[in-house]
Formats: sequence, C-alpha cells, structure tokens
Amino acid sequence: MNFDEYSLFAGHFLENDTYITKRPQGKTDWLLTFTLDGEGYFNMQGDVRKCHGGDFNLLRPGTPQHYGTSKGTTWQFVWVHFPDSFIETNLLPNQQLLHLSIESDSLRDRIYRAFTRILEDSRERGEYWFELCSSSVRELLLIIAQKSSRKIDARIEEVQYLLSKQMRQPIRIDELAVAVGLSPSRLSHLFKESTGLSIIDTLNQMRIQQAVLLLQHTDRSASEVCYDVGFQNYNHFTNQFRKWYGLNPSVFKKENR
Repeated sequence: MNFDEYSLFAGHFLENDTYITKRPQGKTDWLLTFTLDGEGYFNMQGDVRKCHGGDFNLLRPGTPQHYGTSKGTTWQFVWVHFPDSFIETNLLPNQQLLHLSIESDSLRDRIYRAFTRILEDSRERGEYWFELCSSSVRELLLIIAQKSSRKIDARIEEVQYLLSKQMRQPIRIDELAVAVGLSPSRLSHLFKESTGLSIIDTLNQMRIQQAVLLLQHTDRSASEVCYDVGFQNYNHFTNQFRKWYGLNPSVFKKENR
C-alpha cells in the first residue's frame, strides 16, 4: 500500500496556557496524545476532559477538535497523527474521544519509548521510516486496547512487569511490596484477588511457560532449561512442570519434538 509521505507525523510540545487548537470539522486522520506532565484539556462540545501525566487521548477521524493548555498551567505532551488504515483501531471502544489513564511507571516508560521512536523515525525519514513508525503506533494502539478491556490495579501490573523482567532471579515478596508501596500481606492478598494466582504461582507459571517453549524449539536439555528459566533446583522444576503440564519435562520434550 502506498501512503502519502505526510500521512504520519509527530511532535513533542511544551506549551503555556495561550496554546489552543480548534478544528471544527476535525481531520481525516487519527490524533493520539500522551501527557508527560502539566495539564491540558479536550473540549468535546462543552464536555471538558482534563488530562494529566500518564493520560492518553485518542481522537477519531472526523471528530471536532478543541484542545489546549489549562489556564495557569503548562502542558507537556507527545502526539502523533496517523492515517485511518491501522486495523488495530478496530480493537478500540467506539468513542469519538477515548481517554485513558496509565498509572504504571513501567508502562509509562514503555509508551514514552514508543513515542520517542516515532519522533526519531519520522524526523529522520530514512528507508522504511513509515513502516518503523507504524510498528510503534501499532504497539501504542495495542496497549490502549489491552488497557481498555482489562481493568487491573496499576500496582499489580507493576508487580507482573517486575516478575517478567526478573524471572530468572530469586524473588522476594517484601522487596516487591516496597517497590509498589504496599505491605507484603496486602500485596499478596490484592495480587491473588486480582489475578486468581499467588505471586509465587504466577512466577512459576511464567518460568514453566518459557521452559515449554525452550523444550519444544531448542536442543537444550531439561536440566539446562531448568536453570535457563530461573529454577535453582531440578527436582523443584520437575514438580512445577508436572503441576502445570501433568508430566515430566524430559518426557514432554520427547513427545513434542
């Protein structure tokens, strides 16, 4: 598919309270903004939506646009206009303005990195710049779709991220609790209430799921995979594998090669 070279463009603004944009007829493309700090607003025919650090705002094509910096503040935000050709938009709620708050620090960082890639690639305009930008836009749209359909406490999301990031390392619940500002007992209760699994069961499930992939698609032995995914004891690995998959990892490897 051929795209006009100006059909995707992005920016990073820091604006005082004189900043305002009005497009009564809207535009033919999508507009996605992500607030870094300060306060902005979107005025939807008298319904004013304020946006603060960590807030997404997504405007559909054809939506009247009236937005700017709130009085007495500054508004720092990144934005991207992109064409009405991304199938991922079909996963989003059918709203003229979709407002979504991101509370997880790690997810905010990921979003900002995606915007940074869009900014760099769209400015450089090197070979395949549009495809590279599109990949990052799709990542943002999938994050929005996931967050729109899955309501979970941001502190639990942060713990899930830390578990995946540190999967191969020993995990201490008290350290996780400090990281998200909860007591160990409160974190353990809230985590299981939110996910249906304990923190340790979730970690072991992550490890075993990764072990399954390694056993299926590499020549690594079961004992090597045990340590690859973070278990320090082969018997414990075997017991956990049986718990989640009902058979010994060595047998699983033979049956699935």
